[in-house]
Amino acid sequence: MIGLNHYLTLSAMLFVLSIAGMVINRRNLILLLMCVELMLLAVNFNFIAFSRHLGDDAGQVFVFFVLTVAAAEAAIGLAILVVLFRNRRSINVDELNTMKG
Repeated sequence: MIGLNHYLTLSAMLFVLSIAGMVINRRNLILLLMCVELMLLAVNFNFIAFSRHLGDDAGQVFVFFVLTVAAAEAAIGLAILVVLFRNRRSINVDELNTMKG
């Protein structure tokens, strides 16, 4: 039987994996955005696990709002990446730290 502990363990592993991805790879902006999305997925697992455990649907409804914000964040982030790549020919984070008007 899969219980609450299993879901929370999976969520914790996803969260730690996303933090490790952010710490290890600070150069590629696309991978940083993917780590943020993985972190939001871990939080959504927690919401759903506790919602099912407590018998309340509020957590599952909140997941839909988080997914909507995550989709908007991904679309805006990728649009910014395309503009930066067109201007600088690179998405390396170290090269993007200088903001010249």
